[in-house]
Amino acid sequence: METVNAIGRRKAAVARVFVTEGTGKIIINKRELENYFPSSILQFIVKQPLNTLDVADKYDIRVNLVGGGYTGQSEAVRLGIARALVKINADDKPALRAAGFMTRDPRVVERQKPGQPGARKKFQFSKR
Repeated sequence: METVNAIGRRKAAVARVFVTEGTGKIIINKRELENYFPSSILQFIVKQPLNTLDVADKYDIRVNLVGGGYTGQSEAVRLGIARALVKINADDKPALRAAGFMTRDPRVVERQKPGQPGARKKFQFSKR
C-alpha cells in the first residue's frame, strides 16, 4: 500500500494526514503523539477513528499540523485520519459517519465588529 493523504480542518487548525501501513505510530510535526498532546483526552480524540475500526496498530500516521489551539488541532487530526481511512477502504465510511467523525465542524469564531469590544458585546449604554 502506498501513502494515502487527507486534510482535516477545525476552527483555525489544518491537519495534513499521511497514512501508511505500519505498526501504529502517530507522529505529529516530527514529535510522538504523547509528546505533542500530553493530555490523555486529546490523545483519545485523535485515536477515535482508529479505535472505532479496530485498526490502531495497523497503520503508521504522519501529520503536518498548523494553526489553532490544542482542541481544534486534535479534532482536525481526527477528521483527517477518518478521511484517509475512508480513502483506504470505502466500506468503513458508514461506521465512521455514524460516530460523527466524517463531518467537518463548521463552527468558527465570529469576527469582532467596529464600534464594539467583541463580536456581540456592546459598550455600556449611557442615557445621559
